[in-house]
Amino acid sequence: MPKIVVVYLSTSGNTKAMADAIVEGIKSRNIDAQAVNFHEARIEDMKSADAIALGSSTFYYKMLPPMEKFIESLEKAHIKAKFGAAFGSYGWSGEAPVMIAEKMRELGINVIDPVLRIQYQPTEKDLDECKRLGKDLAIKVKGPK
Repeated sequence: MPKIVVVYLSTSGNTKAMADAIVEGIKSRNIDAQAVNFHEARIEDMKSADAIALGSSTFYYKMLPPMEKFIESLEKAHIKAKFGAAFGSYGWSGEAPVMIAEKMRELGINVIDPVLRIQYQPTEKDLDECKRLGKDLAIKVKGPK
């Protein structure tokens, strides 16, 4: 069965809420998925994933430094996921998801556009967008019927 791993770094819980909704969307398409705090993410799981989604809140116009280091560790591990998604919450500027997507593309991952950026706490409508992103990622992994 295909597997998708959703890794997030959330400072206020908003990006975590997004990650959980993305996983809900993935699972609705009968694909194994889990949302994992980046502290608990295991490189072995990332290596065996068919797709990965990475999310971080934006802090001072950038992704949080621990997420940047995490992505560097993925590069060193030669992650082979074919598909990916980038997401995150923000208060003012929201650059982190775009930066994550750029880094993922440098790793050779086909990133779904547009990246998902949500300001402040996600509303029901925002969470529906997160679920849609999860469904889109699941469809990419399953391939054409």
